[in-house]
Order: sequence, then structure tokens, then C-alpha cells
Amino acid sequence: MPFGGRFFGMSSLWITVVALLFLGMGLFGLIAPAALMQPFGIELSSPEARGEVRAVYGGFGLAFGSLLGWVALDGSGELQRGIVLAAAVALGGMALGRLVARAVERPSAFYPAWFYFWVEMLGAGLLVALVFG
Repeated sequence: MPFGGRFFGMSSLWITVVALLFLGMGLFGLIAPAALMQPFGIELSSPEARGEVRAVYGGFGLAFGSLLGWVALDGSGELQRGIVLAAAVALGGMALGRLVARAVERPSAFYPAWFYFWVEMLGAGLLVALVFG
């Protein structure tokens, strides 16, 4: 089934939800990098550390959120399908990193590590289902 025809219903809504999550992370990372890292017990004591969070969390979140927002508005074609799949793979990679952390470090509480693991897995699974479902 072609990818594009499904984007004017529930698929567009779910892509928009994931886009908003990425955009929220991106804006938070740009505006308040230390606050974003605080739940993880990470102190950003240098301009370089805050710059890194702004680049990775801020820039990455805004870039993927913008791309997914564009797909939700104009979701047809292989380019859009590739963007959704790339976002799913990125979320899956984040979740995989949390699993490795669980095996090596053993996070002490559900929040934040396991909470974000499940958010990432849900987002990845949802996007994969939209691409291949």
C-alpha cells in the first residue's frame, strides 16, 4: 500500500504527536540545557557542556521535529516515508542505549531512564507501524 495516502487521517495525527515530542525536547534543550539534564543527575558546569546539549538535544530535536511536522502536513512519497523510518530508527537507537545502560549501570528508578525508554519504544514502534503497516 502506498505510504502517502494514509497521511490524511490517524497517521498524520500520530506523526504530529511524535513531531511535537521532538520539538519539545529540542526547544527545551536550546533554552534550558541544564534543566533538561537535571533529572539524570548531570550537571552542565561549562559553556561547552551546555553547548553540547543544545547541539545534540536541541538541534537534533528541532531538526527531526520539523521534518516530521512537514511529513504530517504533506505526507506523500518515498522521501517522507524515509524520514518517518529514520525517526523510528533514531528513537530505537536511543532506547537501545538505555538497555545497554540498564545492563551496565542499573538505573535506580523508573524515572527518568525507564520512562524515556518506553516513550522512545512507543514512538519507534508507532512510526515503524505507519511505514510498514
